[in-house]
Amino acid sequence: MLEAPSLLLAAFSSGLVLLALLLFLQHRGWIHRGWIFVGWNELIVVPIYNLLMGDNKEQRILHHVQQHAVAGDPQSVLETIDAYCSQKEWAMNVGDKKGQFVDIVVREECPSVLLELGAYCGYSAVRMARLLPPGARLLTIEVNPDYAAITQQMLDFAGLQDKVTVIIGASQDIIPQLKKKYDVDTLDMVFLDHWKERYLPDTLLLEECGLLRKGTVLLADNVIFPGAPDFLAHVRGSSRFECTHFSSYLEYSEVVDGLEKAVYLGAGSPPQP
Repeated sequence: MLEAPSLLLAAFSSGLVLLALLLFLQHRGWIHRGWIFVGWNELIVVPIYNLLMGDNKEQRILHHVQQHAVAGDPQSVLETIDAYCSQKEWAMNVGDKKGQFVDIVVREECPSVLLELGAYCGYSAVRMARLLPPGARLLTIEVNPDYAAITQQMLDFAGLQDKVTVIIGASQDIIPQLKKKYDVDTLDMVFLDHWKERYLPDTLLLEECGLLRKGTVLLADNVIFPGAPDFLAHVRGSSRFECTHFSSYLEYSEVVDGLEKAVYLGAGSPPQP
């Protein structure tokens, strides 16, 4: 069995090789420079931390919150996660900068039924649930059971467990069950922050299942980086949606990113001017 220093060296060497490949591809103009930033963090920093600490990044984020945030205070939870992810380990939360746009949209729409696609560690669920009016609910779908468990613990710690239902499964499997199994008529708002290639198929599925009503707001994260070009082309080119773009930066970085707000106007909507 390899000793810990050998494992660290192996992890670091493997990460450097992959990072060098990313740098070459970026130099040739074949990939976005944001992948260099993500590659450094995910291929080098995280594996080394995992070996040194004997756990994983998501568990470390949860433990840091439990040790340093104020229980029952969602704002304290968010600030503690933001501080950890900006100072210690990068993570794919929506983050504080784009989070301000999320706050604006949630406050404007005041949704009674909100769906989140992709919970990860529960950051955006905490962020949105803290602003929901009394009696409103958030359903968050997460395909990874480990992430779902961390999300539930994060919500419990923030005191928001009564407002949020964490559903484990693939979005394409859960969406058709929302009406009968989860008592959803139509959705007031949908926050898309899962696999980017699922943005468009799940938007079409939501419409097909009758879950969108006139005025339903779709808010999609990471539409610039890593990017969701097919989703953007669809909603911006469709008479059924009215779109607004919020330009910002990838969480905890200076990589340009943005959120897309797409308001559903109905299946028979006339073309937008």
